[in-house]
Amino acid sequence: MTAMANPLSMFEVKDQVALITGASGAFGMVAARILAGAGCKLVLVAGNQAALTDIAEVCRGMGAEVTAINTRPTDEDICADLVAQAIAAYGKLDILVVASGMNKVALINDMTPETFTSVMDANVTQSWLLARAAAGQMKAQGHGGKIVLVSSARGLLGHPAGYTAYCASKAATDGMVKALGCELGATGITVNAIAPTVFRSPLTAWMFEDTEKAAAVRAGFLARVPKGRLGEPEDLAGPLLFLVSKASDFYTGHILYADGGYTAG
Repeated sequence: MTAMANPLSMFEVKDQVALITGASGAFGMVAARILAGAGCKLVLVAGNQAALTDIAEVCRGMGAEVTAINTRPTDEDICADLVAQAIAAYGKLDILVVASGMNKVALINDMTPETFTSVMDANVTQSWLLARAAAGQMKAQGHGGKIVLVSSARGLLGHPAGYTAYCASKAATDGMVKALGCELGATGITVNAIAPTVFRSPLTAWMFEDTEKAAAVRAGFLARVPKGRLGEPEDLAGPLLFLVSKASDFYTGHILYADGGYTAG
């Protein structure tokens, strides 16, 4: 009944240890700032050293303890080592946010099998390896944990402009979330995904510009977004904090669409 007396306590994650991969990317940077502001201890992982240093300093400036690791989760040993470094630094692992991944756009007859495989590996296999390593540690700790993968509206919807690899990888991510949610449910570990559509980031900044091209692209996109706007980083804060806190203890295998209603229509 404590939660009913003080419902905000359900969202408390202060001193929780969070491992975030892809921390220098669009979603990863947002996740790092959100969890730093919420009082988490952070293990930030990214392949871009300069950008990783920048986001680590931002989070330290917010008062967070930060361990920054310049690598990519490309194989089993690296993923296991990332979890081991989190334990060495802070003694436990409570939260995993997998924000690493990629997209390579090409029509099917212009895309090589190697390119298709590289997208699937980055978005699916590496997420599986990270979830595997984190779940093993969380089960050993015996007090559950929170695993959040990053999907996309493109896991549910197709796209006409060369997204076969990306759409397939995000649909696979959704299936993995559901399967792991079932598999790990009894352990107290929840596995969920946030699936955004277009939101403001360094990669999408051009879509927010006051140019003829940007206006045309926005108009086509917004025609089916009930909220009538593109996403902002703040739109991801509530969903992420919910999924990594006790507030979501009864929610697992769920894909949370942060899309302004895009997938509803």
